[in-house]
Amino acid sequence: MSTTHPPATPEINEVDPSDLRASLALGWQDFRRAPLYGLAFAAVYVLGGWLITWAMTSSGQIWWTLPASAGFPILGPFIACGFYEISRRLEAGEPLTAAEVFGVILRQKDRQIPAIAAVIVVYFLFWNFLSHMIFALFLGNATMTNVSSSLAVFLTPEGLTMLAFGTAVGAAFATLLFCLTVVSLPMLLDREVDFVTAMLTSFALVQANPRIMLGWGALIAVCLFAGMVPAFLGLFVVLPLFGHASWHLYRRAIS
Repeated sequence: MSTTHPPATPEINEVDPSDLRASLALGWQDFRRAPLYGLAFAAVYVLGGWLITWAMTSSGQIWWTLPASAGFPILGPFIACGFYEISRRLEAGEPLTAAEVFGVILRQKDRQIPAIAAVIVVYFLFWNFLSHMIFALFLGNATMTNVSSSLAVFLTPEGLTMLAFGTAVGAAFATLLFCLTVVSLPMLLDREVDFVTAMLTSFALVQANPRIMLGWGALIAVCLFAGMVPAFLGLFVVLPLFGHASWHLYRRAIS
């Protein structure tokens, strides 16, 4: 494959289920070709999950592990940049050296990725703030000295309403962020565009292919949460697979 850079102006292509299948197959192939790099990047995410859980449980606020864990996948695009770089190098026939692969974020410091990273961080922090507000709105007056001995409060009308409302709001937040980032980060890694253009292009791709792209997002979400269930250990497979696959889907969806 040629190593020439793609044009800066992105063009949106039609995406069908065969593109998703091919992207997953190529993603798995990339993971098998460079497994140690994939496991190393995934380890950062797994350790972060353990740290969040420890911080919440040690402070006696285990309840907040749920919204924190629900919002934690928002940080996934940071780690995904490492997967994108690996796939880009494998695709271009460039060598995989530790300095080049692990330094991918540092090399972007004068480009647009830090700007979109800041947007994602603010988004994550706002989601955690909003989850506290939702909890206080519905259960602020509930007596709950210890969540482990007060689980019945979540089965009350207020508790069930809070869970339903919080889930709906969280899903809306996650969907919006997915639409803005599904191809914007690999695009910023691959070509010279500003982060606003990248995010708008990503959103336009989802608008042009809503069923396919939202189905892709749902598949990622289900696999991410399934990977988080066994002490985050499943992410050692899920993250590399979808990280690499997302690069290949970007290459098929944007020209």
